[in-house]
Amino acid sequence: MYVIGTAGHVDHGKSTLVHVLTGIDPDRLAEEKVREMTIDLGFAWLKLPSGREIGVIDVPGHEHFIKNMLAGVSGMDLVLLVIAANESIKPQTREHLAILDLMEVPRAIIVITQADTVDQDQIALVGMEVEDLVRPTRFANEPVVAVSSVTGQGLPDLKMKIDHVLNDVHPRSDFGRPRLPIDRVFTISGSGTVVTGTLIDGGLSLDQEVEIIPSGLKSRVRGLQTHKAQLDKVTPGSRVAVNLVGLSAADLKRGDMLTRPGWLLPTTLLDAKLRVLSQLTGCL
Repeated sequence: MYVIGTAGHVDHGKSTLVHVLTGIDPDRLAEEKVREMTIDLGFAWLKLPSGREIGVIDVPGHEHFIKNMLAGVSGMDLVLLVIAANESIKPQTREHLAILDLMEVPRAIIVITQADTVDQDQIALVGMEVEDLVRPTRFANEPVVAVSSVTGQGLPDLKMKIDHVLNDVHPRSDFGRPRLPIDRVFTISGSGTVVTGTLIDGGLSLDQEVEIIPSGLKSRVRGLQTHKAQLDKVTPGSRVAVNLVGLSAADLKRGDMLTRPGWLLPTTLLDAKLRVLSQLTGCL
């Protein structure tokens, strides 16, 4: 299974695009409804023309919520870089693109939204500006699609492009070492504590013993869901909700890792490769 997501400047139509593609409103918080702005990660799923079902992560575009955007990008196989036709490239367009490039998200589709608000000349101009923007990145030759979430223009083409691009993305490997970076923690009445994330390298099964890193807390899998379907087992690359036994929501936080016990150890050391972004060189 694959996971795609959005990225781009605030108010460029990311959440609206997810809503019209999937039929699911990714803005789940009351404050998001009031402010009409995505604050935290939103989740949905989509069945493509080929019949395969994929997970969708919607990220906030505002600069104040960049840490939430980072949490969502880490699990993406393909990103939709969203740019509004009537505004073109803005500060968080550049910032999100740099993050996507640094985190080596495998593939991208450039989506020019709000195509119904401008003429074809403006769409062509934005397309050229985007081509210049992505040329120095890993996304230099990725497809560009112009869409309107209001009229439906370009949406069937976008779904087909997603399907086509994912054909060239390698599925997640399974070496039997499941890792679920936790991006959401909540409690369901009658069920208890639930965590969600994108499963990396390895499967999870009902009644399996698990460990939370770095705290070392142990638990057992009471329930598994993918796209609200109850499952006995989940595979790498899936968006997963895991119902845990014996832990409270206060025991867990975003950034914790759920895995099988006894093999993954926390550390205070790391190897790093430093890459300085060209737009920051004048600030050093």
